[in-house]
Amino acid sequence: MSILETQELTYTYSPGTPFEKTAVDHVSLKIEAGEMIGVMGHTGSGKSTLIQHFNGLLRPTSGKILLDGKDIWADKKKIRDVRFQVGLVFQYPEYQIFEETVFKDIAFGPKNMGLDDAEIKRRVLATANDIGLSEELMERSPFELSGGQKRRVAIAGVMAMEPKVLILDEPTAGLDPAGRDKILSHIKAYHERTGNTTLIVSHSMEDIASFADRILVMNKAKLFCFDETKKVFSRAEEISQIGLDVPQITKVFMELKKRGLDFGKEVYTVGYAKDLLLKQLSERTGE
Repeated sequence: MSILETQELTYTYSPGTPFEKTAVDHVSLKIEAGEMIGVMGHTGSGKSTLIQHFNGLLRPTSGKILLDGKDIWADKKKIRDVRFQVGLVFQYPEYQIFEETVFKDIAFGPKNMGLDDAEIKRRVLATANDIGLSEELMERSPFELSGGQKRRVAIAGVMAMEPKVLILDEPTAGLDPAGRDKILSHIKAYHERTGNTTLIVSHSMEDIASFADRILVMNKAKLFCFDETKKVFSRAEEISQIGLDVPQITKVFMELKKRGLDFGKEVYTVGYAKDLLLKQLSERTGE
């Protein structure tokens, strides 16, 4: 059974007014437990509206969202429980930090779940370790930390609720390359430790190519594609045509193909390109 499913999900802003706009249009998809999913789409494609349905921040105009096979809106009094099971981290989450210590900020979600002190402490320290925050930082004010550390504190606050599904909206936005790589590696460590389903929304195909099992692409409110990473990148030209930028290494191999050097495979990471080229050279030299 899928952990998350949408059935003909449609959402329209300002219905019945001159500003009416359908942001998600009859989207049906299934996400399996334990998957790492990349979510992409140009600005205005509907991707942010879509993910806000997954934990009940938005209610569908029509269609359904199923969590573990159950309609999350079957009983609207239980929507708060859904938000503990599907955690959503917005862009620039560090602006939502407010507690006096790092520990208290990470513990805010678990505390609101009614957990005992021992379980809260276990979750806070385990999550802090996943996200690269040392125990020595726990009693410091989060406002004394660097920008990257603040963001990791904010992300840890959602991770500590141990949701079945963790959704991160542009978690690397505004960070330098080193900070971006650090955040992504820590998210990957969390995913490997917990095995929980993780969705990352990003404009960067290169970031998503390095970790996603499958990629979901939205375009003009509709589901453009949702498939294995390598199959999505086999449609690199189509993806470029809808306004998304494919990885530089993919562009290189697309150009090589135009010039008669077809490697017969989808290339979307530098590491894979290196292995492919070395294998080709080895076969040609006989070494």
